Amino acid sequence: ITSPVAFDILPLKLHPFSQSTPTGLDCVGWKRRISIPVIADGALDKTALTDDVGSEEDLYEDFRSSNHRYGHAGGGGEQLAINELISDGSVVYAEALWDHVTMDDQELGFKAGDVIEVMDATNKEWWWGRILDSEGWFPASFVRLRVNQDEPMEDYPLKVEGGKEDDSRRFGMGQTTKDQMRTNVINEIISTERDYIKHLKDICEGYIKQCRKRADMFTEEQLKTIFGNIEDIYRCQKKFVKALEKKFNKDHPHLSEVGSCFLEYQTEFQIYSEYCNNHPNACMELSRLTKVNKYVYFFEACRLLQKMIDISLDGFLLTPVQKICKYPLQLAELLKYTNPQHRDFKDVEAALNAMKNVARLINERKRRLENIDKIAQWQSSIEDWEGEDVLVRSSELIYSGELAKISHPQAKSQQRMFFLFDHQLVCCKKDLLRRDILYYKSRINMDDMEILDVEDGKDKDFNISVKNAFKLHCRDTAEVHLFCAKKPEQKQRWLKAFENERRQVQLDQETGFSITEVQKKQAMLNASKQHHAGKPKAVTRPYYDFLMRQKHPTLPTTLPQQQVFMLAEPKRKPSNFWQNISRLTPFRK
Repeated sequence: ITSPVAFDILPLKLHPFSQSTPTGLDCVGWKRRISIPVIADGALDKTALTDDVGSEEDLYEDFRSSNHRYGHAGGGGEQLAINELISDGSVVYAEALWDHVTMDDQELGFKAGDVIEVMDATNKEWWWGRILDSEGWFPASFVRLRVNQDEPMEDYPLKVEGGKEDDSRRFGMGQTTKDQMRTNVINEIISTERDYIKHLKDICEGYIKQCRKRADMFTEEQLKTIFGNIEDIYRCQKKFVKALEKKFNKDHPHLSEVGSCFLEYQTEFQIYSEYCNNHPNACMELSRLTKVNKYVYFFEACRLLQKMIDISLDGFLLTPVQKICKYPLQLAELLKYTNPQHRDFKDVEAALNAMKNVARLINERKRRLENIDKIAQWQSSIEDWEGEDVLVRSSELIYSGELAKISHPQAKSQQRMFFLFDHQLVCCKKDLLRRDILYYKSRINMDDMEILDVEDGKDKDFNISVKNAFKLHCRDTAEVHLFCAKKPEQKQRWLKAFENERRQVQLDQETGFSITEVQKKQAMLNASKQHHAGKPKAVTRPYYDFLMRQKHPTLPTTLPQQQVFMLAEPKRKPSNFWQNISRLTPFRK
């Protein structure tokens, strides 16, 4: 049962004439893949599971045999309605949620934000559409129908240089028309929030509550893995929707001032970060459980008794990830139809930026968690490792490169490879023959250090002449480390990297970012398994290539719009570790 208006859906890739199974969330270990439709529940009665209903299998069969079908009253009518509109000569527009890049001349390529004229929607997975003079198939899940179908294409905002809209075009439409457009967007925001609350309530009462009654099937740790902090999200969203309702002007919806609600809750929305980061773990745990029939029957019984639409639990659990990604889209559309003189204009503008920042923070935390596996595998490749694991204190590789380290008391110079993580600097030595093999030598606690720029010439502490040098000075013990780079620009990059390291540490403290002990242990366990499976320590490519092909790790000052929605994109096939970790360092030779 699908509806194009309530929730965004995970992008799928399935040719309209393909016989292969559509892929939903691409989770490790899933042998059964599903297509996840848009969720639009109506208000339905609840029926509680009782302890004397018999086995889950019996209950499941009873419901199947009695032909219960619950869900949206419209059934598949929305898709039929779209085609009827098209057949009657009406123009139906959809807005792209993600980029669709294709090399197939029968497919229609577009970028996030593009407007597509839908010409044929008879196929559920793939629609036929047109942009200017180009026509072709495109995945229906990559778009959403425009809220304001009556808005003519010539009034649709043009994108100008810098990605901003042409204000002259944006404010060119009549005021009455614009008020109606704003009314449509406000109504969509309110209605989708109500649907979302219903959806969260169904998960908490229909699944979690019943799972807790079955201690013989689920431990509390399993429930935490499967459902994450969705109960916290439910409590947060209930308060948020009440705030929206207070600001909603029922008589004149276009006068509603909802921007302040998003600003008020922008900090609380950061709880979505924990949920999004845990979501892959939830998929893996569900994959493991659903290999056992009694869990399949139990979950299906929960769904049927709660009168939820016909998709599996992993589909329901995807919607919070999609929801937090949809807010910037809705606010961008609301801003488009809000006059600068409107009392809500400044708040909506600020709310749009705020929700983009929330999405950016979630994306950044997701990236950091993905990086810990790469860091664990990097450590497993280092020979003669000593002391605690890197992940005990660090989660980000800031910079790396080769420096000459000068030590007391003989002022002896040694060429070493250095890896700057948050909180620590790791020193390694290259193998004399195999230059792509590294040996662990030492590490420096960056929390105790201050960086000193050293001028070219004779250094009084070490009594030697230096060039392109800098020092790390310990504030507590007066310990001093002297380093020399080969070129002035390399020295400047290191000084900049040390600034970035301190900035990253401060940002983590402000945002409360941390990696759990379970995540650290799992990353090290995975790396250990790969190493013992026979993965060679030495890599086939030269080691310096790995160092110099990493990307800058700091947060960008601007973010392309499509990146805001990357959390809901399908996972790609994981690449080779050395190709992945080679993207972690900021500078090229």
